Amino acid sequence: MTRIDAKFAALKSQGKKAFVSYIMAGDPDFDTSLEVVKGLPGAGVDVIELGLPFTDPMADGPTIQLAGQRALDAGMTLDRTLELARRFRETDDTTPIVLMGYYNPIYNRGVDQFLSDAKAAGIDGLIVVDLPPEEDDELCIPAQEAGLNFIRLATPTTDDKRLPRVLQNTSGFVYYVSITGITGAAEAQATDVGPEVARIKSATDLPVIVGFGINTPEKSRAIATVADGAVVGSAIVSQIGAGKPVRDVLDFVKSLSDGAHSV
Repeated sequence: MTRIDAKFAALKSQGKKAFVSYIMAGDPDFDTSLEVVKGLPGAGVDVIELGLPFTDPMADGPTIQLAGQRALDAGMTLDRTLELARRFRETDDTTPIVLMGYYNPIYNRGVDQFLSDAKAAGIDGLIVVDLPPEEDDELCIPAQEAGLNFIRLATPTTDDKRLPRVLQNTSGFVYYVSITGITGAAEAQATDVGPEVARIKSATDLPVIVGFGINTPEKSRAIATVADGAVVGSAIVSQIGAGKPVRDVLDFVKSLSDGAHSV
């Protein structure tokens, strides 16, 4: 059982919904990013998605793209991202970390070496947005054999014919993308999301967590009423991009997590 599995089992036993936050590793610099990440569990975050900076983030909107560029400009690399996870693990051995990014840096490292390094750094799962299920032998299956969850994204265009393929080797949880398009492009609507989450849950026992387009405590709560939890990324990254003090960023995160946990 991974930390992700244990966290969702604990939440289920408590009758609670999950709150997941996304942070770009190294944004705006290593030390500030580490301070934010270390503060997330205390702000009510159940699972941390840690963005791996990449030069061609095709699924990301301007907010996340700019965060990745700030991190790259500050010297962030795959090694430094794993170092950030290791530093977090020095004081927190229970909060799950999902590394989210693109395949190119992993491929360049070599899959076996990357998985060994990620496991040693305390990474629990992977979201690699540019590897479809047809490429499961490339990373998904080796990752699961190494003890990491491989989390797949489902979208509004994932129809009943495609869904079984998407779910086939997914573990940890299913990330439902609530809107069609890039991150930060539109707002999620619970009335639209609810039937889609129910459709996915009828096909899997995994938790279904909804992200994209959630930017207020009210939205976080509304999505948590129809799913197993909510993910917020761009709204938090926007606070960091605006230069808000870490305390203010974490207070904002707490308001979002309170929304999801109030269901």
